[in-house]
Amino acid sequence: MPQKIILDCDPGHDDAIAMLLAHGSPAIELLAVTTVAGNQTLEKVTRNALAVAEIAGIHVPIAAGCDRPLVRPREIAPSIHGDSGMDGPVLPPPTRQTDSRHAVDLIIELIMAHPPGEITLVPTGALTNIALAVRKEPRIADRVREVVLMGGGYHTGNWSAVAEFNIKIDPEAAHIVFNTPWPLTMVGLDLTHQALATSEVQARIAALATRPARFVQELLLFFGETYRREQGFAWPPVHDPCAVAYVIDPQVMTVRKVPLDVELQGALTLGMTVADFRAPPPPDCHTQVAVKLDHTAFWRMVETALQQIGEGGQ
Repeated sequence: MPQKIILDCDPGHDDAIAMLLAHGSPAIELLAVTTVAGNQTLEKVTRNALAVAEIAGIHVPIAAGCDRPLVRPREIAPSIHGDSGMDGPVLPPPTRQTDSRHAVDLIIELIMAHPPGEITLVPTGALTNIALAVRKEPRIADRVREVVLMGGGYHTGNWSAVAEFNIKIDPEAAHIVFNTPWPLTMVGLDLTHQALATSEVQARIAALATRPARFVQELLLFFGETYRREQGFAWPPVHDPCAVAYVIDPQVMTVRKVPLDVELQGALTLGMTVADFRAPPPPDCHTQVAVKLDHTAFWRMVETALQQIGEGGQ
């Protein structure tokens, strides 16, 4: 049976590919897309989510959520994602409205309407919506199958020397999510920096010659340029689809169970995700980190999903 997920995201080039992977994989039943401020403002990332849905023919509720972190000033990432949050492709105008519910309420409603253990939360942006949902309705913690998030890094940072963007921009929300006792898998930079869209990968996507595949090509072209300029990568790493890929098939990556927490006080380490590898984890450890990616299997998943989508919303 397909795994039911809610994708909470801030599109974003790699969030867009995560949406396409979730929509196109027969192993996933995408119940909803919820948006949160992060790569750009809430208005812009929500518009981007609607555009991706238009391109791919995604017909699920899309609900806007929190427009700022819990307690800190908003930070966005135009240096990576551009002024629109998805610069590069020409985005189609949305032909539908967002769901009238706030993302937090939609998340709660869907989880409470399904039997325990059926829905996996896949956050690929700041964790503000997820933190507020579990604070507003604590019972969802026992009903969620798992939280598989893209964020953090146990050795690597990108928004500071030690902190990853999604965690750094709302560390208090991340602290809530990491310390809620639900099963949690952190797919962080140590893993996602292995998910490089090499020239060979991009050539295989181009060969599909569909509208969604051309859209991905355009995403990767812009994303590749900003990653070369800003972070010195030869090829862009596509972070967010890695979290979806783990839900599709956990064998696509190696994971290791370790205690995790989020630093809230350090002047130089705010937002650092601290993984304790020193000893075997305690019996009640509910967190794990992704360590090694099967690059070939991962990109095969993405290509297969694009094939399944076909011409998408045309």
